[in-house]
Amino acid sequence: MEDRDIEEADAFPVARDPNVPEDEDEEEEDDGATGPQGFCERFQHSISRWMLPAHKRDTYLERANCCPPPIFIILISIIELAVFIYYAVWKPQKQWVTLGEGIWNSPLAYKPDKREEAWRFVTYMLLHAGVQHILGNLLIQLLLGIPLELVHKGFEVGMVYMSGVLAGSLASSIFDPLNALVGASGGVYALMGGYFMNAVVNFREMIPLLGVFRILAIVLIVGTDMGFALYRRFITHEAGHKVSFVAHIAGGVAGMTIGYVFFSSYNEKLLKDPRFWLCIVGYVVFVLFAVLFNIFLSPA
Repeated sequence: MEDRDIEEADAFPVARDPNVPEDEDEEEEDDGATGPQGFCERFQHSISRWMLPAHKRDTYLERANCCPPPIFIILISIIELAVFIYYAVWKPQKQWVTLGEGIWNSPLAYKPDKREEAWRFVTYMLLHAGVQHILGNLLIQLLLGIPLELVHKGFEVGMVYMSGVLAGSLASSIFDPLNALVGASGGVYALMGGYFMNAVVNFREMIPLLGVFRILAIVLIVGTDMGFALYRRFITHEAGHKVSFVAHIAGGVAGMTIGYVFFSSYNEKLLKDPRFWLCIVGYVVFVLFAVLFNIFLSPA
């Protein structure tokens, strides 16, 4: 009887962290899986670590799959690239690295003197002023948007992205009313803002090293981009259209409010979340104010 008890006992007992899910402890065993299914499982484990706090990972992994794929981010990126190629190749340009008047005269660009054409407040996101402009936006929105869409699906990511785009043009029409606007930076900053807030608020529930890396990476990207935009706007005094940094800020604010609510509410009913309604009401009030400002008060 004593021998049997000795055999059943764990010779090397290891204390388990109650805050770490069992599936993370068994990750090394899962790593041995091969083939497409094994790769997909490892990929989903990595996505859950980057995008979700610990207490929500099990729910995500139970239902995780790559169907449907991240359609919104991929589709919007393809459209933006196609529009850039159209204006760079088929429209007369002095150079295609930095596009000239072709994009500023486009019916898609936001222009203060044509703000009665309401679609311009959204379609400006499809145009980009040059290779550096479009590659930067595409790189960030694909690297961040695809994992976000795998977790939160296309509707939520699309709502956050488009809220940043619209907030960017409306805020620019108020605080920078005499400048035209192109680029998807408002939507990109909304994705970064929502992800940043989620990483900060849930920092203790995520892997600390990854949490620090996420926050520092976003701060570095935003700081570099905003610094370059401010430099071009106020120091270089380049001829032609000025860089509007207001859309970047407004997109980030939209992301840190609406984006945070969407990205922190995985597997929860948004309609029962008071934060959701607070953000929606605040956003609607801002939109209404911007519309009235453009009708009655704008100096443009």
